[in-house]
Amino acid sequence: MIAVAYLTLAALQHLGPLLDVAPPPPPVSPAPAPVVSTAFFATADTGGRRPRAIEYSDFYGVRLEIHKAASYATLPLVIGEYALGQSLYNHPPGTSATLTAHQITALGLAGLFGVNTVTGAWNLWDSRHDPNDKARRYIHAALMFISDAGFVAAGASAPGRRRVLADPSAATSHRTIALTSMGVALVGYGMMLIWKK
Repeated sequence: MIAVAYLTLAALQHLGPLLDVAPPPPPVSPAPAPVVSTAFFATADTGGRRPRAIEYSDFYGVRLEIHKAASYATLPLVIGEYALGQSLYNHPPGTSATLTAHQITALGLAGLFGVNTVTGAWNLWDSRHDPNDKARRYIHAALMFISDAGFVAAGASAPGRRRVLADPSAATSHRTIALTSMGVALVGYGMMLIWKK
């Protein structure tokens, strides 16, 4: 109980002295009340709603920088993944080194897309009340979620070396899904570079 009283007094000291009361102001003769037309205020106040302050978390900017860095790092991996996949497609079943490089690059892309999905979705949630630039954010998010789903489907449809030889159409469907996902991701990526605030 004594500790609570001591902490309360310590907190109140930061507010200033408790008994330091300013002297009352000198008496002023009352002035006549101004005449105010309520018609002016009624028409001036009936305009649209006042803008609301939007508050972002402290970590929003950090996530945005991580998102941008991962986006830039994704580009060379997409190009490498395309070149490796094209080599495997043109010369089935490909060398084991090419196949391994293709798989490692795919895992790197999956990791970067995972980071971008988490940071992007989190920042999209953080900015949900901000009407500025909302269409751009939501179109970008939709395109990137679609490409995420496409990359998951591409990974799931990836044929093994034996299957490519037995069923060449499996490689074609994997390639089609992957290239479509890359195209959707490229549109989502490019729109953020071109369509500025």
